[in-house]
Amino acid sequence: MGTLTVWKFASPEGAETAQATLMTLAQQGLITVHDAATVTWEAGAKKPKTRQLTNMAGAGALGGAFWGFLFGLIFFVPLLGAAIGAASGAVAGSLTDVGIDDNFINRVRDQVAPGTSALFLMSSDAVVDKVRDAFANDRAELIFTNLSNDQEAALREVFAD
Repeated sequence: MGTLTVWKFASPEGAETAQATLMTLAQQGLITVHDAATVTWEAGAKKPKTRQLTNMAGAGALGGAFWGFLFGLIFFVPLLGAAIGAASGAVAGSLTDVGIDDNFINRVRDQVAPGTSALFLMSSDAVVDKVRDAFANDRAELIFTNLSNDQEAALREVFAD
């Protein structure tokens, strides 16, 4: 079972700080990180800055096209070099099939706002209570959607090269 999680932090620096925590959790075997990206939204900025954590992305990484498209849907801007064009409607429909629906997008859009940051993570084998406890000092809030193996495979197929 793979999981797409979004950890929201109460400050623009929170997601960047949480990267070290995430690496430690992975080394302890408390989570398997497949791919990750951060969103940092400074107070007063019109749009957030994003970054894929390529040093954490393994062979199963979804890549910049996935993160760019997802962030484009959430924040209304294509990010990480992914262009949203005429095919976006078909791809957006495919995202619904893999568990990323309007509810998820609207919740993230409402909660990740100027003055906050977020860590977007594709992972498996997480000991959620241990991960949550590790992020507690960063005032993190977990927003997540579980993906079945079939949904994860469909997601990879949608964004395959």
